[in-house]
Formats: sequence, C-alpha cells, structure tokens
Amino acid sequence: MTASATATPAAQPAHVRWALLALAVGAFGIGTTEFSPMGLLPVIAQGVDVSIPKAGLLISAYAMGVMIGAPIMTLAFTRFGKRTALILLMSIFTIGNLMSAMAPGYFTLLAARLVTSLNHGAFFGLGAVVAASVVPKDKQASAVAAMFMGLTIANIGGVPAATWIGQQIGWRMAFAGTALIGVLAIAALWFALPKGERGAMPDLRHELRVLTRGPVLLAMATTVMGAGAMFTLYTYVAPALQTLTGASNGFVTLSLALIGVGFTIGNWLGGRLADWSLDGATKIFLGALALIMFVLPFVFSSPVGVAIGLLLWGGAAFAIVPPVQMRVMEAASEAPGLASSINVGAFNLGNALGAAVGAAVISLNLGYATVPVAGGLLAAAGFGMVLLTARPSRAPHLPIAKESGR
Repeated sequence: MTASATATPAAQPAHVRWALLALAVGAFGIGTTEFSPMGLLPVIAQGVDVSIPKAGLLISAYAMGVMIGAPIMTLAFTRFGKRTALILLMSIFTIGNLMSAMAPGYFTLLAARLVTSLNHGAFFGLGAVVAASVVPKDKQASAVAAMFMGLTIANIGGVPAATWIGQQIGWRMAFAGTALIGVLAIAALWFALPKGERGAMPDLRHELRVLTRGPVLLAMATTVMGAGAMFTLYTYVAPALQTLTGASNGFVTLSLALIGVGFTIGNWLGGRLADWSLDGATKIFLGALALIMFVLPFVFSSPVGVAIGLLLWGGAAFAIVPPVQMRVMEAASEAPGLASSINVGAFNLGNALGAAVGAAVISLNLGYATVPVAGGLLAAAGFGMVLLTARPSRAPHLPIAKESGR
C-alpha cells in the first residue's frame, strides 16, 4: 500500500508514495476503530450489560457523529491548512479511543464513540482532496482508492487483531491499542505531507448552495443506500455467524479477515473501474452487491459457503466506495473538500441506516438470515438512483489545485 491503486511503486514519485501512505495509515486507524466493534459486539454488550441490539446503537451513534461532525470539522479546520487539519483530526481520534478504553459504562462509552467519530468525515474528506491533488487528473479515483486502501487493510489486520485482543484480554485494550495507531498516524502525516499554504475561510453560503444541487444530492443518496446495504449485514455479522453457522470466536475472526481481503480487492477494482466510468462502475458494483446479498442466506449453512460468500460480498461492498466518492466530488467540483467530507458523512448515515435496519429485522424475530436480504434491497435502491442520474461514460477530472511543497 505504497502507491495508487493503478500504479506500481516505481511509477509514482517518492513524495507521492509517502503522502498516500501517510493518508492510508490514518485511514487504517479509522477503519480499525470504526469496524472492530462489529466483531466485538457480543463482548461489548456483555461488558456493559446491554442487549446486542442496544450495543449495536453504539455503531449507529458513531455513524451519526460522523455525519454531524463532517461539515462542522471541515469548515472549522480548513483555515489551518490541510496538513495541520489532518493532524488535528487524528489527535481527536486518539483522544476518543483512549476515552473509549476508560469508559466505565454504556453511556460513557456512547459519549466516547461520539467524540471519536468527529474526526472521521473531515479526515477522509480532506484526505481525498489531498490524494487527488498529488496525481494526474486521470488517476484521481485511483489515488482516492489508495487512501481508502488503508481502511480496507484495517479489515484484514487491524479489525481481526482488535477482535482477538477484545476476546482474549478485553475490549478496553482493543480501543487502547487503536489509540496507538493514532499516534503513529500523526507522526506519518507530519513527516510525509507537504506543508502547503495556510487555509482560508471558505465562502460558506456559496459552498452550501453547491451542495443543494439535485445531482449532488442524488449522488449522496446513492452513497447512503450503498453504505446502508453494507452495514445492514456487517454490523451484525458476528452474531449472525454464531447463530446461523455455530461459528466459534476463531471462525468469526477468520471471517472478518476474509471480509477485509474482499474490501481490499474491491477497493482496488473500484478505483480502476472508476477511472474508466464513474456511473458504470457504480452500477456494476451496486448490482453485484444486491445479487450477492440475496444469495447469502442460502450459503450460510456451510463454512466454505460462508467464506466464499463473505469474500465476494466484501469485494462488492467496498468497490462502490471510490466511484461514489468521486461522483460527489465531481458533481460538487466548486466545493470538493466540503462535498467530500459530507459524502463520508453520508456513508456513515448509511452505516446508521444499515445498523437500524438490521436491528429492526432482528427485533421483529425475522431471523438473522433475513438481514442480508434487507441489505440487498437497499443496494437495489441505490442502483435505481444511479439509473436516474446516469451520464455519458467518462473519467473524473476534478479542478483540484496541487499541494505545494514544504
């Protein structure tokens, strides 16, 4: 993970490789703290003495915090310049994870997760702009995918590791270990990113007008549906595996790692196809995601079927991320930083929607096998939204200024 998704390390200048790697380290930490509660949900629920659906609301609260914090933190920190802003955001990440590790009960843990979530949208939003600014225009989607690669690799290494630590030592230590990743990310951003110029206060009224345009809103709604489909299952994947397949803790950890492999492959493929066609890539992967989720209940009875199904599901679920992110940045090209941040918030609104849909399915006693079907319906809705806004096939070219050197 030292280069864009479409280039070998030697094909990019060293400063580009290091900049993308630093952004990916931050994404790795955020991915670990965002996704590890899915695998630890039964452990956390027992630790703070609440039901699994109520523990699932910790994930919804994090997602809502991302949605609310994304525009506020982006506008508040833009004045400092992107490098300083990203470092400050990772500082919030570190503090929030330490608070989670020390939380004495459910409501204090809920508050700690809200604090942690405040950095998320703005980090990925500003990070996407920085990633796109250091590469040629025809490689911008791949550069954004390179940053998000850290998020997907977190699901191969960070999330399974945090899950194992949480199961063996305690979920508090999992959050404490994640805080250490934040410290590493701060150092990487400090040394690798160009200092750039001090930011200026944005024209808030103009940028908000840009974000209210119909194509921008539909693009963000597509993000919500795609993310909602993903998190309908991902939020409850641990109890679903334990209930439907009798999975042990070890098998749950292995399944999370396979999902992470799928995320990584999907992210790479999504970046490649998004450089070809944003709408084409989005339609292909949303359609594939819906189909796979409709089929999953039929393979959950077999460990081999589960492994293959979750790998394919992870690939389709995360392949939508680069194209939907670039679709929003292109539709709102006059305000790419704010639009990118808010779209990450939209992704986490989908996270909250998916967690809520999954909780409703479980609470209505429809069974865990119905959870992926509900997610497939959300993916199908997103596919329909792309059909409403389809444009001629072309690669994304954003008028993003290059980051200046140190």
